[in-house]
Amino acid sequence: MVRLRCNNKNMIREFTAIYKKSGKWYLGWIEEIPGANTQGKTLKEVKENLKEAVLLILRAHKKASRKEMKGKVIKEPLSVCTE
Repeated sequence: MVRLRCNNKNMIREFTAIYKKSGKWYLGWIEEIPGANTQGKTLKEVKENLKEAVLLILRAHKKASRKEMKGKVIKEPLSVCTE
């Protein structure tokens, strides 16, 4: 699991991080977010890169979503329990 550090106004989100050694590189991706993947020369580096990739993707999705929120919308938290 990748756990993101947050301040009090942000919530903590957890994702499943998968790491694989490939030659001299480590590969990493997030199971739940297509496109959230990276590589690094060390496991530490790939973990840091992966956190940054997740943050960038989430920010981009939020920005795109705001453009769609013209007019009256309902916005609320949604909790889902998965396997």
